[in-house]
This record gives sequence, structure tokens and C-alpha cells, in this order.
Amino acid sequence: MLLLYGQPVKLMESKKNIPLIIAAFFAIYVIWGSTYLLNKIAVAELPPFLLAGIRFVTAGVIIFVMAALMGKSLRITKRQLGNSILAGFLFLSFGNGVVVWALKYVDSNFAALEISAQPLIVLLMMWIIQGKRIQPMSLVGVFLGIIGIYLLINQDMIIQQENSLLGIGLIFLAMLAWGYGSLFVQGADFPSNYFVNTGYQMFTGGIMLGVMSLAFREPWSNPTSWKAETHWSMVLLVLFGSIVAFTSFNFLLKNVSPEKVATNTYVNPIVAMILGSYFLKEPITLQSIIAASVLLTGVYFINTRKKLVSLSRFKK
Repeated sequence: MLLLYGQPVKLMESKKNIPLIIAAFFAIYVIWGSTYLLNKIAVAELPPFLLAGIRFVTAGVIIFVMAALMGKSLRITKRQLGNSILAGFLFLSFGNGVVVWALKYVDSNFAALEISAQPLIVLLMMWIIQGKRIQPMSLVGVFLGIIGIYLLINQDMIIQQENSLLGIGLIFLAMLAWGYGSLFVQGADFPSNYFVNTGYQMFTGGIMLGVMSLAFREPWSNPTSWKAETHWSMVLLVLFGSIVAFTSFNFLLKNVSPEKVATNTYVNPIVAMILGSYFLKEPITLQSIIAASVLLTGVYFINTRKKLVSLSRFKK
């Protein structure tokens, strides 16, 4: 065994999955970074829970159809269904739905910047809940990440926005849900196929968002009346932000340590800043550029593999 971050990893399986792991990290880094922009555009016309609910129910149905066409079994046990419902709530109904709600009060890049503190929350939860020892390299990465977050957020043009405190609080609650969900998924029983697993989480999470939309008495509208940019945002959110990226997320949670998966929240702000600046004219300051550099350095330290056991001692 090779120990990474104090956790055993089978070397042969690791080598076999490297191309998929790289592709999956690209999805959660870049594609998810763009979802802040897409949600910001769509939430300007649609209420948040309705928007997220339509997105995830549609994605779930598409996944089920594709899985059936590929001959994948959609069978699921009662325990797996219960776990899927809980994961769907933590990641999507609450975790994503509340972030979309917060986007009514904060800029897309601001939301991404605050969420970049996610690795710290995951590490603390691993320490408090699981009793895991935090490795020095991870601590360095988190420290740099906190400095970067401070530099990004500590700008008058961001913190002086109306209702920004409400948006900040909502995003923090969503981060707690995502952090716990990341740890829960590690040991929970789900359908063995990552694609099918994603489908159940998407569909059940979307249904719960629909219920939340009704509970909050959000106004529902006919899709034929939506603006063109809302339609395009929804299509991209469903196909790439939901199906591709979330399937990649589930795959990574089963193949790498959760604090490494959480490093997407360091890269997402960079992508969100670039897209927000180009499409929404959200300004990028020199301080933001410096902060982004610090954040990426933090990603490097958290992703650095510290080999605690010699390769020569590896056993199958």
C-alpha cells in the first residue's frame, strides 16, 4: 500500500484511473467554475429553487435514459436509494439550491470566492468527525487559501453590495452541507455505476428542490416565455454542469481523498472571475489577480503527494 494523506491507495488501481481522474478534475475545475456565471444569468429571470429543480430533474431523467440505452442496470436497493436521497439533499437541494439563492444578492465571482474556503471546512470535518490527522502540506495549502480568500473578499466593491451579508451567510450554510456530504459519500453504499449513481442523486435532489420551490411559494413560469440567454444557460447547466461535472465529482470522491476533491473550490473562483468579467463586466482588480495566484499556490500544496511509505514496500 501507498499512503496518501494517511489513507491507503492501491497503486495499480491508481495508475489505471489516472486519465479518468485528470479528466474528472478538469470537469470539476473548469466546468463547475462556469456554472456560477450560468446560474447568475438564469436566476435573473427564474426563482432559485425552481431553476435548480428543473435543472436537476431534467439531468436525472436524461441520465436514466442514457443509462438504459447503454444497457446499464437502474436497479437500486432501499439503502442505496436512501443514501442517494440524502446525498442529493446535501449536494443539490440544499448545497446547490441555497447557493443559487445567494446569487440573487452577490456577484458570481464573489460566490465562488467564498466557496473556495471549502477545503478548510472538509479538513476540519475530517479532523472532528473522523479523527483524521491533518498533514502539514495540507495545512500550508489551506493557510495560503485563506490568505487568498481574504485578499479577494476584502474589497469595498464586493462587501458593500446590498444584502451581501445574507448572501454570505447562505453560502456558508451550503458549504457545511457540501462538506458533510463529501465525507458521507466516502463510506456510503451507492449503485456501483457512477453514471446511474449521479442520476438518482440528480433526480431525487431535483424533486426536493421542486417541493422547496412550492413551500417558498416561488412563481412558476412557462419555459416558452423565458429569454434566450436563460434557455442557453439551462441547457449548459443540465448537460455539462450537472451530468458531466457531477458524475466526475462522484467518481473522484470514490478514487481520491475528499480534501483533494474539495480543491476545485480554489480553482472555480479563477474561472468564475474570468467569465464574470467577460460576460457580466464584473471588474478584475490587481488585488484579485494577486489573490488568485495565492489560491493556485494553495491548490499545489494540497495536491502535493507526500509518500509516507516507500514504493518498494507496495503489496497487492
